[in-house]
Amino acid sequence: MAGINEDLPFYPLNIAVLTVSDTRDAMTDTSGGLLAERLVGAGHRLAAKAIVKDEVDAIRAQLKIWIEDPEVDVVLCTGGTGFSPRDVTPEAVKPLFRREMDGFSVVFHQASLATVGVATLQSRAFAGQADETFIFCVPGSTGACRDAWDLVLGQELDSRFRPCSLVGQIPRYRGICP
Repeated sequence: MAGINEDLPFYPLNIAVLTVSDTRDAMTDTSGGLLAERLVGAGHRLAAKAIVKDEVDAIRAQLKIWIEDPEVDVVLCTGGTGFSPRDVTPEAVKPLFRREMDGFSVVFHQASLATVGVATLQSRAFAGQADETFIFCVPGSTGACRDAWDLVLGQELDSRFRPCSLVGQIPRYRGICP
């Protein structure tokens, strides 16, 4: 049965949080704040946190810094995944991927269907791998970030999750974390 095996060791990840928003700042970034709080509470390390405008070049520039940084294993990106004219996160991020993680979108939408109903269709949540860095992009609402972490990412980024977790694909944990 799938779940956390408490008998196994926990391997913490270095996770950066990127908020994409034209209006939020450090004081009003509740979504990025929730993700940072959740990941630290789970035992991971907040490697970095930033807010950028909903502009392709700004998003890519920040992500490229983190993709090239060996101290960043995962990036959690919140915002810019909807259908308003300014929502360009998918257009900015997907060209950076060498692999897409199609299943993340499916699982995120299944999880959020229970909390927001068919409004989940208004999200273009997605994930993939750029070089060796995993990037997860979710909507900018605090509720969507809560769903993403509590119902999907908190388990998938926990090395004790069985039958397997993404942690075993992080270069420094390959071979020690199945």
